[in-house]
Amino acid sequence: MDDKTRIELEAAAYRALVAHLRKRTDVQNIDLMNLSGFCRNCLSKWYKAAAEERGLKMEYEEARELVYGMPYAEWKDKHQKEASPEQAKAFQQSHKH
Repeated sequence: MDDKTRIELEAAAYRALVAHLRKRTDVQNIDLMNLSGFCRNCLSKWYKAAAEERGLKMEYEEARELVYGMPYAEWKDKHQKEASPEQAKAFQQSHKH
């Protein structure tokens, strides 16, 4: 496979992941972190870092809006729930260094 095709496929997979995460607002970031070790915020940080590696200035909130499909504060108000004690405990256990 040539590099151009690989990059196009990777971009398509990324767009599908973002679209899926936008639809699955029931899946909380803490659930993603507990199960996979990354969440929407991590994806936003990786997007910002990739832009900056290419000399593009990007604010974290701008990257978040690209991933969430709306300003983060709006998404948080509409969709984020308080973490349960079980979720918080699982997060603490999975992120011990």
